[in-house]
Amino acid sequence: MKVINFSEQNTIINQYLLELRSKEYQQNRLVFRNNVERIGELMAYEISKTLDYSVKSVETPLATAEVSTPDDDLVLATVFRAGLPMHQGFLKIFDHAKNAFVSAFRYYEDKECTKVGIKVEYLATPRLDNTTLIIVDPMLATGGSLELAYKAFITEGHPKKLIFASIIAAQKGVDALQEAFPNDDVTLYVGAIDPILNERKYIVPGLGDCGDLCYGDKV
Repeated sequence: MKVINFSEQNTIINQYLLELRSKEYQQNRLVFRNNVERIGELMAYEISKTLDYSVKSVETPLATAEVSTPDDDLVLATVFRAGLPMHQGFLKIFDHAKNAFVSAFRYYEDKECTKVGIKVEYLATPRLDNTTLIIVDPMLATGGSLELAYKAFITEGHPKKLIFASIIAAQKGVDALQEAFPNDDVTLYVGAIDPILNERKYIVPGLGDCGDLCYGDKV
């Protein structure tokens, strides 16, 4: 799996990521969601450069023009609920894409909250055969939810190209995905890679619980 780490580049994504991490900015959910969405837009733009293109003809009021546009049959997929603003950012760029959704949530298997389980309950997706599947999930901690989401999606067909996109990843999660997807035809785009997970499997320094910061605390 190839890894594109935007924190190693000079890109405005880093400004929005700084704000997402800031405890001050996190007081305003609207600002937080908007920055998640903007990072989604910028990542989608970068990914658009890697798609397959061909020249098409279009009739203007005056003559015929030729324009090079993407040929990929795109499916944008996300994991409820934290992935929704990032997904919306991608959808603003890839506005003709099909969409897929899955619920994959973590739960603690012990009272000490050190053993994490992941459960998939809901799936809505088009057929995925011969598509370019982009799965967005803002936080890549252990890699378990993304791998399970992928396994749920491919019950409805196998894409020809697979792309993951996250805002912040833990190195452990990146390593897990690279082990699960060793081929070079899979790519992970990530805003930053942080060094560790804490005892509750949260990314450190990370930014906290992205879903709660977008939509409020859950029970």
